[in-house]
Amino acid sequence: MRSTVLRLLDGRSAEATICPSEVARAVAGPAGVYPNDQSWRAVMPIVHAAVDQMLDDELVALSWKGKVMASRNGPYRIRRA
Repeated sequence: MRSTVLRLLDGRSAEATICPSEVARAVAGPAGVYPNDQSWRAVMPIVHAAVDQMLDDELVALSWKGKVMASRNGPYRIRRA
């Protein structure tokens, strides 16, 4: 997960953010491969755990609607630390 988060961030501008569901979708595979295209939802707990660790390691920062978040709580976006 960590490498996917970093790869997605590397593909964006320095100030850009990514949605955790983008990470899950990238890991789960292309649309149509899994029944009902819902497999990415099953990956979300793993994404959240990886993001929590990356936040602890100061590799990423979290925000929501432009406000920095100290921890993951509710909806969030991921950006570079």
